[in-house]
Amino acid sequence: MRTTLFTIATILVISTGLSQEILAKDWQIKTALMAVPKDYQEGATVYGYAANGDFVTLREGTNDYIALADDPRDNKFSTAAYHKELDGFMARGRQLKAQGKEFQEIFDIREAEVKSGQLKMPDKSTLCVFTGEVNPKTKNIDNPYVRYVFYIPYATGASTGLPTTPTPPGHAWLMDPGTHRAHIMITPPKN
Repeated sequence: MRTTLFTIATILVISTGLSQEILAKDWQIKTALMAVPKDYQEGATVYGYAANGDFVTLREGTNDYIALADDPRDNKFSTAAYHKELDGFMARGRQLKAQGKEFQEIFDIREAEVKSGQLKMPDKSTLCVFTGEVNPKTKNIDNPYVRYVFYIPYATGASTGLPTTPTPPGHAWLMDPGTHRAHIMITPPKN
């Protein structure tokens, strides 16, 4: 399956040391919205990257969804979308990552902050992750794929009835059970 996008101009960012191009604002918005459920695309807020590499708001929204454009600093194309109640949690993760913290340290810090009440974690929230391959000539997204995450902090296998180990594609399972980051993973089969 192929998602066709309009032709865009790109801005090469050499001075910031970014390994990839920062793509035009309209392209970032269009591809970020691919992660948002169709019912919410029109009014979603979109975060992305300025020409200098800064993380910025590309479009203010009018509904409860936030979309994240692809991060040009890595080599894989991935956008995401989540309910606005998850924004503080996500922003804290980006802040800690910008400080050079690795995954486990970010996990541990946010776990402690959620337990202490310093960081608000909604009792349930959704996240959608859209991946694919950017065609270098057309900037179309080839092989698009969406997986789904439903956060339920501190849920366990016993409290949900879900397995806590990965299951075949399409089957739900609970990742990080018993933690602030407990979430149901739904990974549809790939074509």
